[in-house]
Amino acid sequence: MSESLLVNFVYAHPVGHAVEALQYCLGYHRADPARRIGLTLHHATATELAQWAPFVAEHHPIPIDVFQPNPAALDGIPREWDWVVDDLRGWQDPQRELFPGLAAYYDLGREHFQPTRGWRPIRVPGGPSYQPGSRLELRPPASAMAAAAAALPSAAPRIAVLPGGSADRSLYPSARSWQRVLGALAARFPDAVFCLLGKLAEDGRTRSTFSRAEFEELRAAVPSCVAAIDLPLADQLAMVRQCDVLVSPHSGFGMAAVAVGTPWVILAGNKWPEYYFNPGVPFYSVLPDIERFPCYNLFEPDPEPVSDDGPRAPSMSRARIESDTGELVEATARIIEGSWDYDTAMRDHFRRLVRLYDGHAEWIYSIDDTHLPYLPQDVRKP
Repeated sequence: MSESLLVNFVYAHPVGHAVEALQYCLGYHRADPARRIGLTLHHATATELAQWAPFVAEHHPIPIDVFQPNPAALDGIPREWDWVVDDLRGWQDPQRELFPGLAAYYDLGREHFQPTRGWRPIRVPGGPSYQPGSRLELRPPASAMAAAAAALPSAAPRIAVLPGGSADRSLYPSARSWQRVLGALAARFPDAVFCLLGKLAEDGRTRSTFSRAEFEELRAAVPSCVAAIDLPLADQLAMVRQCDVLVSPHSGFGMAAVAVGTPWVILAGNKWPEYYFNPGVPFYSVLPDIERFPCYNLFEPDPEPVSDDGPRAPSMSRARIESDTGELVEATARIIEGSWDYDTAMRDHFRRLVRLYDGHAEWIYSIDDTHLPYLPQDVRKP
């Protein structure tokens, strides 16, 4: 009889955490393809992505508020598994202090689940076998793919653009800055079709903090644009999969884009550098000059905002955008023209990131440690 394993991965609701969870499910599946794998996720994240992963036998949306305990969160969820592997953040003291509802959920899980072989944090030695670094290949539904193929021409360059995610509006470029970027991309690719992505509707999940008026300004900034605003996630990711590249700031949606196989050009900055790299899918992270435009503060307080059509994070300011638009356009061109593969992207990215960190490779993290083989040889590895 095949072994059963539950990936208990309940954390915050942004879509990137669902992608992260599926990457871990894939690692456990690849190590033992006969396993029956279950998955728990925050109910407000992109739980539908699990339906696109054939290696996940069952998934369970968990009704949770990370700030308020829910004693009924696990009602109806199967109790018996061979293994239960937890997201380590559910047991880290800083996370538990910040998110008491999350702490209560993982405590509840210790009472509810009855693993016959044991508990482990994900990927900790001594637990179930795991194969890191496998390529995640999510496929949107056929109906969504057919609609996307009909909406986007196949001959012209197709550039998907997500101007911002669900964080505070000050953490994304102004509409004027995006007009500058889109104008430069349109000048380089005059025949390009742009696909504008975002979500304005409020449904208890993530939504864009851009306004409808701002989306309209961006739509008017390029000669040819298909708007995919407020389409369901499956339809938006199908549109992205039809595109040659996604251009956006750091976002969980960008992680989902590379999970469906679309290269990503990231206007990097704010709290986090990129930490998810899907083997075989090229990318380019346009790193800011952190001396001029402070960022990557992680759990520390945000840098003081600058004035740029309202308050703006320094790494998303107009001055920063002007400084790096040329690099962003050239990176996009290399991907569209097919001259930038995954291995080249990884070597180049970590060379630049280590230099940005003044040689401190121990500060660098990636899901499945995919970055380790690509660190420069002359730096101290974690």
